[in-house]
Amino acid sequence: LSLILHQRQLLPIKMKASSDKTQQSGIIFLDEIDKIAGREAGGNPAVSREGVQRDLLPIVEGTNVNTRYGMVNTEHILFIAAGAFHVAKPSDLIPELQGRFPIRVELESLTVEDLKRILVQPRNSLIKQYQALLGTEGIELSFTDGAIDRLAEMTEEINKSTENIGARRLHTLVEKLLEEISFLGDEIEEKKQVIDVEYVNERLSTLIQDQDLRQYVL
Repeated sequence: LSLILHQRQLLPIKMKASSDKTQQSGIIFLDEIDKIAGREAGGNPAVSREGVQRDLLPIVEGTNVNTRYGMVNTEHILFIAAGAFHVAKPSDLIPELQGRFPIRVELESLTVEDLKRILVQPRNSLIKQYQALLGTEGIELSFTDGAIDRLAEMTEEINKSTENIGARRLHTLVEKLLEEISFLGDEIEEKKQVIDVEYVNERLSTLIQDQDLRQYVL
């Protein structure tokens, strides 16, 4: 009982320390802010987007927000917003919100080398996920360096010829590439599956040739 009381006494102290750290060193990332850009008059969607912007404005400017852990002041929190402004423009945001994001950085498209790193480097990369998933079926999956290179090259090529959805395209291609192996699962007699350049070309070459790739976009 004394231990439980002691823990309960410490809990508010820990929560206050965490709240203070959030207020002083917190970072909030607002993704796809381009989806709420637009200030045209006479249409409900535009009015709705502007309304969302005005709801965000006091939080970005600095206010007290009620969270499950208590009140948090956002005045010193760093806000980072990102969006694909190929249709809308940052200037389509209301002026008040634009003024709260004074530093703007334009990102470059992912290169083949970037896509290769995304495939293999993260702890939970796509390839590692499929290796673990198929490992539950007793299948040992491996990729040659050439296969990884070809996947990255195909991803860049399709992104250039259709809508550029960045690294998300990798998921589409890898899923299509391993479709048959995933479907058969433990029914495959050969438990060691090596994905090489020839296999990638055989399974995915039609995607490059097909001019209508909308069915493959996630």
